[in-house]
Amino acid sequence: MPHAFQCRVYYEDTDLAGIVYYANYLKFIERARTEWVRGLGIDQARLKAEAGIVFAVRRVEADYLSPARFDDLLTVETAAEQLTPARIVLRQTVLRGAERLFDARVTLVALGASGRPARLPAELRRLLA
Repeated sequence: MPHAFQCRVYYEDTDLAGIVYYANYLKFIERARTEWVRGLGIDQARLKAEAGIVFAVRRVEADYLSPARFDDLLTVETAAEQLTPARIVLRQTVLRGAERLFDARVTLVALGASGRPARLPAELRRLLA
């Protein structure tokens, strides 16, 4: 079951044509990922402080299917697609009602304090799975 995060399109999210500026979809899915992780009970600040681990986006594959507009209520669905010891692949979809507007496949990597890839702690992998 995917995690659902709702957000409203504000005037600042739109371009001169009155549609959501393409880069803002990345902000929407970032917020949804943060809430997905929080909803799993993972405190990212504590993870960094205690284990020295942070998440970084390694890759984004995005398909813009239909424009969102000012004042639309959007739902961002997030679901884990693949999990390795140091990597998470997510499928994220932005919807307006039942209409798909944007699809993304996002690869996250865990980085240690040195900035190099790091293994996720076993308890964290369990929560993400």
